[in-house]
Amino acid sequence: MRIVLNTFGSFGDIHPYMAIAKELQSRGHKPVVATMAVYREKIEGAGLEFFPIRPNISQPQQQDSEMLERLMEPRTGPRFLTEKVIFPAVRDSYYDLIEAVAGADLLVTHPAAPAGPLVGRKTGMQWISTVLAPMSFFSAYDAPVPPFWQWTSNFRRLGPRFMKFSLDLMKRPHKAKAVTDFRNEIGLSDYGNPIFEGQHSPTLVLALFSRIFAQPQPDWPPHTEITGFCFYDGRDQTPMPAELERFLADGPPPIVFTLGTSAVWVAHDFFQESIEAAKRLGKRAVLLIGDERNRLPALPKDIIAVNYAPYQSLLPCASVVVHHGGVGTTAQGLLAGVPTLIVPFAFDQSDNAEHTRRVGTSRTLYRKSYRAARVEKELRELIERPEYRQRALEVSQQLQQENGPARAADAIERMLGPTPGRDEELVYAAGD
Repeated sequence: MRIVLNTFGSFGDIHPYMAIAKELQSRGHKPVVATMAVYREKIEGAGLEFFPIRPNISQPQQQDSEMLERLMEPRTGPRFLTEKVIFPAVRDSYYDLIEAVAGADLLVTHPAAPAGPLVGRKTGMQWISTVLAPMSFFSAYDAPVPPFWQWTSNFRRLGPRFMKFSLDLMKRPHKAKAVTDFRNEIGLSDYGNPIFEGQHSPTLVLALFSRIFAQPQPDWPPHTEITGFCFYDGRDQTPMPAELERFLADGPPPIVFTLGTSAVWVAHDFFQESIEAAKRLGKRAVLLIGDERNRLPALPKDIIAVNYAPYQSLLPCASVVVHHGGVGTTAQGLLAGVPTLIVPFAFDQSDNAEHTRRVGTSRTLYRKSYRAARVEKELRELIERPEYRQRALEVSQQLQQENGPARAADAIERMLGPTPGRDEELVYAAGD
């Protein structure tokens, strides 16, 4: 079967769909990852079919710093991303995706790619929507923690009726006019706000995270299935740097500081404060700096900086991991079996931090408070209180028993139904 997986965003948005695609490929299907052209080399390098979908956004290092700052601004960044980048391109995205799904048997969509639901509904093809993090459900029973005004999470104690009222008020200004205008133009009826309820397939929604991370809620779409995290970190494509392997072998487990592939472009003094905190603690450290522009001169001998390393190889070697709370990095931190300090920047990162705190493996320190003395204090708690490491190991063991890509592929195959002749073709191919 030909299955198109449409996604958009950073590595944390791309990797889960690559993991599902690899699982589908291993079962004899023909998955296609349809996303921004900048990921062609990465996806084809993994042996997967690629289809380019506009908007064509350049690599962060090729963008001006002002745009990156606007994208990562906690209060206005999400609206800037949707209204200035994603929604104006919905017409181009739609026609690209229409071409991609020609002859396909099923479409899988991403919550930040609004052309997907338009194509699914217009073509009438089999369509599964996905979410990567609990925040995408905007549940009144598990109310999201916003990237600003985090104190509003205290309102949860007032109950789901109050939270629903609050969330409805919050949603009102977000009309997604460019998307709804185009929806009307192509003759589709109103299926709900494309940012919120309109993103979900009426048939099946896959929540690509673990039940350890978030439990089903009464106001989720009733046809939602939790698969578990879908891990992929490209170790086959990008091995661990040799100098980092030598560093890890040469001493006790270090603290790892990383901002993923998005927040790293607005790091500012994050790495300077991190170095000072590690020095105060007398600990070795690894800095994943993302780009040479973040490299600091004259690092102490017990601190190393590299641009990138595969998380599944590096993070289990750490004593503690400090990261920004992107859902991909958060999942990898949970899998690694080490305590984490989460420093949210924007988008769903505050909410991911809160879910991880509830799991019992993590503490949260907001960006504005990220100063060496405070970082030292938080890290000391994580290092010296054994319950954090014990709980992290328990969670890691549970996650290792899950197989998100396989669960997702099972759900996809159930929707596709029996495929006449496919088993015979696979047997023939194996004999050939």
